[in-house]
Amino acid sequence: MFGIENYLGFILAAILLNLTPGTDSMYIITRSVSQGQSAGLYSVLGITTGSLIHTLLASLGLSVLLASSPTVFMIVKYLGAGYLCYLGFKMLTSKQSSSIASSLPQDKDVIRQSKIEGWQIYKQGVLTNVFNPKVALFFIAFFPQFIDPNYAYGMLSFLILGLTFATTGFIWCSCLALLAARFSKKLREKPSIEAILNKISGLVFFGLGIKLLTEKA
Repeated sequence: MFGIENYLGFILAAILLNLTPGTDSMYIITRSVSQGQSAGLYSVLGITTGSLIHTLLASLGLSVLLASSPTVFMIVKYLGAGYLCYLGFKMLTSKQSSSIASSLPQDKDVIRQSKIEGWQIYKQGVLTNVFNPKVALFFIAFFPQFIDPNYAYGMLSFLILGLTFATTGFIWCSCLALLAARFSKKLREKPSIEAILNKISGLVFFGLGIKLLTEKA
């Protein structure tokens, strides 16, 4: 159907791959623990959007350029690593709570500020995923194994597989965000501990950036 071979096998493989701890999972858990449920879910939406963007680029053949050009790969990797380090630095140097879950919307200004912070977290999630070249390479290496090479509309097959992968990832990452936020709720209720969690989150983001920087293609 739609040029996809062994679709059930793909779904099972996608679930297993999403269950495997990785940069995205660590990013979402860290956000949820330090900033609460809302921040975690905004991060999930951002990461999922990034996956869909990778799917579109791969289906259009643009990800092949990333795989075939070491220069382009390094540029994207440096951008991704630099952005993660930047987020880590911001959290390390922040002097106030960045939790949007702890805000109690009592007036329009507070509600507006909460929406702005949520939008910023969403954008950060998108960028951290899009600027990870490993994701693009994974898509162009993994998806074709389930696509009939003789099918005339390979782009459609790619998009369906990408949407399926993003959906399974969204479900799993949402569970991670909710669980991490719930188990850390009591800690975030204490301002001093919340500040420490933010600093730890900054170190984790910085570490993720260094890890991405040192990874080889």
